[in-house]
Amino acid sequence: MTQRLNAYQVAPDAYKPLLGLQDYIDKSGLEHSLIELVKMRASQINSCAYCLHMHSADAIKAGESPARLFLLDAWEESELYTPRERAALRWTEALTRLSEGAPDDEAFAELREHFSERECVDLSIAIGAINVWNRLNVGFRTLHPQDRRRPAEQAAG
Repeated sequence: MTQRLNAYQVAPDAYKPLLGLQDYIDKSGLEHSLIELVKMRASQINSCAYCLHMHSADAIKAGESPARLFLLDAWEESELYTPRERAALRWTEALTRLSEGAPDDEAFAELREHFSERECVDLSIAIGAINVWNRLNVGFRTLHPQDRRRPAEQAAG
């Protein structure tokens, strides 16, 4: 796979508000582990290798269990996730898959059972933000670090 362009180099000012939004999310009070799970799940749905690479490393560095990351794609079938995390993951899927239909009342009711109104907004902003990052990185085929090393390894081999 060949990267199409480096969006940050082309338009660094476009990234400033995105980074500001991430700063807001980081200061929102939502658990760091929850935010990383949400980023991972949206990135799985969107097939964003760059974001999956980044956020799996961030999650593990912050103490997340590799087993929970490995099973994230099947979170509904695992007991490794709390009811709060399950509500967030269901909401993540609903907002990430909008083309399949609007989030249903059941998903929102589950969300409200575990999150305050403010947390619902902050979580939705976090989901929207990772979807923006996914679209930039998938659209421009941003290469994650392992892909960047592969050509050099092949040349040395």
